[in-house]
Amino acid sequence: MFSPNFSQMDWSISWDESYLNAYKEVFRALCLIPILHYVIAFMVIWVVFLYNFLEFHFFQDFFSGFRGAPVALTFHPTSHIYHGVVSKCKILHGRYLATPWLSSPHFQTTFLNFFGNPPAFSYRRQLFHASDGGTIALDWLTSSDISRGAFEVNHTISKEDTTPLVVVIPGLTSDSTSSYIKHLAFGLAKHGWNVVVSNHRGLGGVSITSDCFYNAGWTEDARVVIDYLHHQYPKAPLFAIGTSIGANILVKYLGEDREKVPVAGAVAICSPWDLLVSALSIPKSSY
Repeated sequence: MFSPNFSQMDWSISWDESYLNAYKEVFRALCLIPILHYVIAFMVIWVVFLYNFLEFHFFQDFFSGFRGAPVALTFHPTSHIYHGVVSKCKILHGRYLATPWLSSPHFQTTFLNFFGNPPAFSYRRQLFHASDGGTIALDWLTSSDISRGAFEVNHTISKEDTTPLVVVIPGLTSDSTSSYIKHLAFGLAKHGWNVVVSNHRGLGGVSITSDCFYNAGWTEDARVVIDYLHHQYPKAPLFAIGTSIGANILVKYLGEDREKVPVAGAVAICSPWDLLVSALSIPKSSY
């Protein structure tokens, strides 16, 4: 016959009761803490979470005395571009400090979007038709437009013009009306350069007229537009600026055509380093 071990069962029950009593005591102790303290603790945790999630760096700037951080340059020690250009740009050898009350890249983007107040001017639009039937909107702003203080732009440049010409390739969903593009175009024109913004297919208020759309690896539009501008204005030094995905397109085009490119200089701003990693991270982002 089975004979239960009552002493072992009693010990197990008493052990469970001791655990239960301990939890009860902990619960009573937690109940003695004022609700206000819980609210404060929750707010502190929430602020710390937001501080890291939104990539704030105010405290880092504060403890560094708002001196900023040195600009980090990556270059080859024998680079002719570095010794001929970069080494002479003092701003690249200084320190960078973001606006203290905008010490988050997300706040900076939001602020510029709502309070950027882009300069007021109008472009002169030219529709460029690619060989496959695609339509690219070229929006012009010349230095003479700015010097005359014109808000309705009708001035065209001649084939013999020697004023430096800059073609701007915007980012993923940006076009010539984007705030940062207008600031860039206005600043260049104000300093005596002619500017043309090459909008991506389907952007800038222009319908898609071909089976081909734009993407980060499609360099043909940049190639044909730059070649067109070079042949139309052969005496004007030609430069190119790309931002974000436009920078990726520009750099890829320069690497593909190498010495054949007709540009005297190019600038890539915020170009993605690895498109595959960038593409995989976009669906995971919550902003």
